[in-house]
Amino acid sequence: MTVVRWGRRAVLGVMGAAALALAGMPAAEAQGLEKTSIGVLALASSGPIFIAKSKGYFEKEGLDVDLKMFTSAQQVPVAVASGDVDFGVTGLTAGFYNLASKGAVTMIAAQSRDEPGFQLSAYVATKAAHDAGLTKPADLKGKRIAITTVGSTFHYMVGLLGQKHGFTVKDVTMVAMQDVPKMVAAFKGGQVDAVIAPVTVARQLAAEGSGTILGWVGDETPWQLGALFTSPKTVAQRRPLAEKFVSAYLTALAEYHAAFNAKDASGAVVKGPGYDELLAIIAEATKQKPEVVAAGLPYVEPKGKLLVDDIVNQVRFWQSEGQVDKALDAKSVMDLTFVK
Repeated sequence: MTVVRWGRRAVLGVMGAAALALAGMPAAEAQGLEKTSIGVLALASSGPIFIAKSKGYFEKEGLDVDLKMFTSAQQVPVAVASGDVDFGVTGLTAGFYNLASKGAVTMIAAQSRDEPGFQLSAYVATKAAHDAGLTKPADLKGKRIAITTVGSTFHYMVGLLGQKHGFTVKDVTMVAMQDVPKMVAAFKGGQVDAVIAPVTVARQLAAEGSGTILGWVGDETPWQLGALFTSPKTVAQRRPLAEKFVSAYLTALAEYHAAFNAKDASGAVVKGPGYDELLAIIAEATKQKPEVVAAGLPYVEPKGKLLVDDIVNQVRFWQSEGQVDKALDAKSVMDLTFVK
């Protein structure tokens, strides 16, 4: 009889290998995962990334993905351009297109978008402005509107509304308040007539009687709000990595879409497969209560396809605003070879 004495490290090693085997991932495969990273915001729009990470879709593609959290949309493409992260997913701003014009970032798939029937961003009038006749989005011409910053997604939403109703951003007074809390303070303080606010903020303003929701951006002017992007260098030098990342991302996009994006005839959400599980994943990642997350779940295109015409419009708009180099070719900011 042979007696084998196991050291503590050996025992732990065997236990670890067994756990990985039970999870369907051999130890050798786990050790061979290719490391990469993505910059995200703690928002529901980043939900497919959180799902792919939590449910092991990246690992199945052979990737060990580090999620790096940022607090503003502009920080993410800057991090990609500097090499601090390999990928980014967030809302599209003038700053993004400026970096794209320098060859620093390129879109490879869609993220969220404003879509009819999805209450993501609202036009909200103050009580005083509403009483004075501001009753619909088209009435915002000539009014003072609070936004975060010049060049932000809110700025573009104002521009889109003007394109639809025959005015430009020069026909309104945009009051840049730097962040949403300051926008709300300006709204309540009477410094502005209206605000474009995230759904949870808009509903709170309406519930407390300080504002009236005039309509929803998705219903008025659908547009490509965000995208998944990387650097052209990554595409050129590490294309297999990018393809694996997109593959995992598309798996999560389809699952998100099936769970959250179905509506009934009245416009109410129809809970799809895995609704509660996926909602819990997003709530944990964003540090929000599930019911808060559920109130502002955006639309995602299940195959990751970009609204190309809107991207072209975004570039032209920012060029007309003097925010982006007029030499930029809009189609050069998208690499459409990753999404069929």
